[in-house]
Amino acid sequence: MHALPEAEADVRKLVADRNIDPLIDHEAMATALDDVINSYELQALSGKGSLQTDFAELRKHLHDAVVGFGLLQPYLDDSTIEEIWINGPDAVFVARSGVAELTTTLISDQQIKDLVERMLRLAGRRLDLSEPFVDARLPGGERLHVVISPITDGPWALNIRKFVARAGRIDDLVRAGSLSSQAARFLAASIKAGCNVLVSGRTQAGKTTMIRALAGEIPSGERIITCEEVFELGLTNRDVVAMQCRQASLEGTGEVGLRRLVKESLRMRPDRIIVGEVREAEAFDMLVALNSGLPGMSSIHANSAREAINKLCTLPLLAAENVSSGFVTPTVAATAGIVVHLTLDGKGRRRVGEIATVTGRVEDGVVELAPIFTRVGDDLHCHGPGALDAAAYARVGIDIVDELRA
Repeated sequence: MHALPEAEADVRKLVADRNIDPLIDHEAMATALDDVINSYELQALSGKGSLQTDFAELRKHLHDAVVGFGLLQPYLDDSTIEEIWINGPDAVFVARSGVAELTTTLISDQQIKDLVERMLRLAGRRLDLSEPFVDARLPGGERLHVVISPITDGPWALNIRKFVARAGRIDDLVRAGSLSSQAARFLAASIKAGCNVLVSGRTQAGKTTMIRALAGEIPSGERIITCEEVFELGLTNRDVVAMQCRQASLEGTGEVGLRRLVKESLRMRPDRIIVGEVREAEAFDMLVALNSGLPGMSSIHANSAREAINKLCTLPLLAAENVSSGFVTPTVAATAGIVVHLTLDGKGRRRVGEIATVTGRVEDGVVELAPIFTRVGDDLHCHGPGALDAAAYARVGIDIVDELRA
């Protein structure tokens, strides 16, 4: 658009002259945009500008550049795009349906830095040489991750993960083709019965979406406490408190980690706790909480249900030197409950690959798993109730043996 550079300069000058904060003074910012657009329209009518200019489009470009996120705003507005990432000035990528594509967008190093600064200001987070990584949640719910040099080799690395499909109930995933109606009924029954659920899968397999859908099946009278590194779940349950971690201040104080959140959640009268994802020693605190009889859910990166359980037996050992596998392994066997493993295929389809139950037994230091559903082609094959605790389901009026009768 021919008038864009001059118009953007005019808007920024007007913003400075009027002492407007574009991120806060929305009405004043809208007035400034209107004033600049009106001046260009008058110039066009007087023959000093082009009558072919699309002034509505020009206004949107100016809004994106000064108030929004500039060159990335169209991708944020595109509902088909799930993730945006920048590897460098000529390497802006997006993902649709799990498939990556290189865009034609070119962006300078300075534009990247300006965008990051604006995003972090909105999120209330910071980035500096002493802390070159940052996770933040944007106003639209997107998750931002930034890495700066010298951690990166040159340009800053920027990822924005959007949440396009917000499944609120298990039935939404059935309609999306992620799992069968029988598997959905089983998972809903397991949530009602108070079973612990571990959701596993690779990055972008849909773990957060699955936990959100499972949380939609929690009875309305229960109080839920969620613990996350960055707000992602966005539960709509009636009684829910969401907590996220906090970075340390410039003085190195005030940091609140995931372990602290899990511990504090136990003091908040929870009926269930949800840990967005366990990666490190917080797995120990989660196990301790679940071992007290408190139902919960979490997600973990893994390539199968078996690997998810093996990893859950290892991560708690990071908590302290005196934490041993002699405590962790039987605790996992007693508390892990149901494992839902998700897959992402080459076509970008996110589906449940297997559902298994932890039997409670340990053989030669290995927690025993029993399959409930396994994927065979496009179908989820049901293996029957197996080692499930039928009494837990019966307490909430569910005959799980009949439900899973092959």
